[in-house]
Amino acid sequence: MKVTHVTDGDTLWARPAGGGKPVKLRMAGIDAPEICQAGGRAARVALASRVARRMVIVRKHRHDDYGRAVATVYLGGEDMAGWMVAQGHAWSDRYGREGGPYLKLQRQARWAQRGLFADPQALPPRLFRKRHGACHP
Repeated sequence: MKVTHVTDGDTLWARPAGGGKPVKLRMAGIDAPEICQAGGRAARVALASRVARRMVIVRKHRHDDYGRAVATVYLGGEDMAGWMVAQGHAWSDRYGREGGPYLKLQRQARWAQRGLFADPQALPPRLFRKRHGACHP
């Protein structure tokens, strides 16, 4: 699939290699800051700088409540969700009490104070949405 647009740090649009309409994809396992939240625009820019107009491999898992395909996105064999967390642009998405699939990368980014983890007051998006509601670009 070819990435046609990056909405935010965890959502993008990609066109199937054979053509057709672009598909909205939510990257599995991460939660990036809301676009109106501190770090939100930086997350979008970081993801776009990596994948915009590039061919990616997409492994779809399911569809979420918003109709987006939840997927793992690979660029050159690298998991882009893991890259976003490692660079400090997203949190590993929690599953109940579990830290999520990228917790180790998140801990490393926090220790190195990369991206949003340089701010000790950085608010995970799920808490931001709870307090302020969602925002849209």
